[in-house]
Amino acid sequence: MSASYRFRGNRAAEIAADVERAVADGELDPGQSLPPLREVARELGVNPNTVAAAYRLLRDRGVVETEGRRGTRVRARPRTTARDQMRVAVPEGARDLSGGNPDPALLPSHTQALAAAARRYAERPVLYGAGQESPLLTEVARARFRAEGVAADHLAVTSGALNAVELLLSAWTRPGDGVAVEDPGWTALLDLLPALGLRTVPMAVDDAGPRVEAVEAALASGARALVLTARAHNPTGAAVTAERAERLRAVLAAHPDALLIEDDHGHGIAGVPLHTVTGAGPRWAAVRSAAKAQGPDLRVAAVAADRRTADALRGRQRLGAGWVSHLLQDTVAELWRAHDPERVRAVASAYDERRAGLVELLRRQGVAAHGRTGMNVWVPCDDETGAVTRLLARGWAVAPGARFRLRSPQGLRVTISPLRVAELPRLAEDLAEALRPRGQTRLG
Repeated sequence: MSASYRFRGNRAAEIAADVERAVADGELDPGQSLPPLREVARELGVNPNTVAAAYRLLRDRGVVETEGRRGTRVRARPRTTARDQMRVAVPEGARDLSGGNPDPALLPSHTQALAAAARRYAERPVLYGAGQESPLLTEVARARFRAEGVAADHLAVTSGALNAVELLLSAWTRPGDGVAVEDPGWTALLDLLPALGLRTVPMAVDDAGPRVEAVEAALASGARALVLTARAHNPTGAAVTAERAERLRAVLAAHPDALLIEDDHGHGIAGVPLHTVTGAGPRWAAVRSAAKAQGPDLRVAAVAADRRTADALRGRQRLGAGWVSHLLQDTVAELWRAHDPERVRAVASAYDERRAGLVELLRRQGVAAHGRTGMNVWVPCDDETGAVTRLLARGWAVAPGARFRLRSPQGLRVTISPLRVAELPRLAEDLAEALRPRGQTRLG
């Protein structure tokens, strides 16, 4: 504890509010341990149950985290500081490879799809009381899910993948529950869980997806839900293989009370088939958003799920936004209905050429990197802060791995979407130089 901070308050709400103020003011540092309940109770002259209630309020608000015998501590990154804000300032003239955006040149034109959706809306405007899902999107999404082995009898539509995850977890979990997530993993998800008062349970990842032993350990620890990425994992590019999917299904079958959320945001850009993990247990949801392949501003995701999970999601949605605009739903449906296998292969091939090219060039420089699918390359390193700084000096801005990590080792995320193949050799050489210990030069 900081010597300058003393607990204040007689009621749980007062104690919690003062601790939250102290965190915001810097009197309590991120990662700092809080005293045991009875010690605080003696200091304030209150019942230990009052302090326990205060700690519970702080946990629910995402200010602190509790890890069994390790006690209670201020979160390393309080929920008021989103990981996406951990950005480096990009100097004028530098190439920004930190954003995670798709290449605009590889996105389809929306003109015809928007016009078709507008015509349909003009003929039959959507009013209060209409269904939550557009019949057209339901039809198209159901066919696309089934074509890749995902049961799609029950569907919902949300405002993107993160909204789907939030609604599912809000309906299925309560504050304090553990949720297993990939580490390194999606920054928005790592921010969302503590904001919901949920406990993050990290799972190690390799090129084939979440490691089986990590999933087993997470579920054995009591995690109520598991969120995994099917392909184009952010930030490592991992994609679940057929063998890994089979082993993960066996693990999930032994934990029927856990909810599986499978995020397939990489459809349309990944270049590898989907090996779904859904269906192993009775509680599951498969989320497919339009952002990466059709454009980030199309905030639409189709969700296939078992009946109970789909009903819970839709019920929770009705209490908030109600539904996703049918104009947007029909626009996405038109884009998906115009599915052109040749175009999809060309898009995936364009990302593959840049990503695999960078990984191979780094290998020739003696640098190990990961990037099996998608639009990112993950480069392990020993000093990500130093590497980011040295790359900036060479005209490249990359994302520091701290944005994506919980317990996993340091690294850099390089988004290859803005790159052209001709730029790869210089980037690989500059990356290799930035990763070398200071004072060490390349031989030869």
